[in-house]
Amino acid sequence: MYAIMVLGCDAMYNYIIGIITQININSIVIDNQGIGYNVFVANPYAFKEETEYKVYVYTHQTESETSLYGFKSLEEKELFLRLIGVKGLGPKVAMPMFATGSVSGIVDAIDRENIIYLTKFPKVGDKLARQIILDLKGKLANSTKDTQASGELVEALESLGYKKPDIKKVLPNINQNDEIEIQIKEALKLLLRG
Repeated sequence: MYAIMVLGCDAMYNYIIGIITQININSIVIDNQGIGYNVFVANPYAFKEETEYKVYVYTHQTESETSLYGFKSLEEKELFLRLIGVKGLGPKVAMPMFATGSVSGIVDAIDRENIIYLTKFPKVGDKLARQIILDLKGKLANSTKDTQASGELVEALESLGYKKPDIKKVLPNINQNDEIEIQIKEALKLLLRG
């Protein structure tokens, strides 16, 4: 029930679909086919036990540990990946930003150079806030929006029985600014043409 996305020669989980069996202070346990994955999340209490979720995950590996970080949307995961690309900002600093800040709020603060907003997050001081702005200003708004839109479209088409490789071929020809219903209709026309 889970998908594995291969990047280069490193394999990682893209998402896990399963039942939440445990809620901890900073993580959840999601059961998929009898395996309980411990996933660090920004707000564990946003999930309910004994409920099925699709959790987008990022696998973080160091010499001493391998950890899974989870998100309710592709948009959150995309922003998280961009944030941890900033020098001095690892997963343990980036994750709490999602507990009190929204994707749009964080992106807006970066684009407006709002250091006061960014330094309200734990372990984000003035120097790190300036580095985040330097690295990411003007690079986030479209990429997170496009990721969310194309993710919804892919999921809708997959639910209709289309395969991901076929879907990816038509994505560049779809206007991401259109309503999702229009995007689906356009994609179906292109997929039916073969």
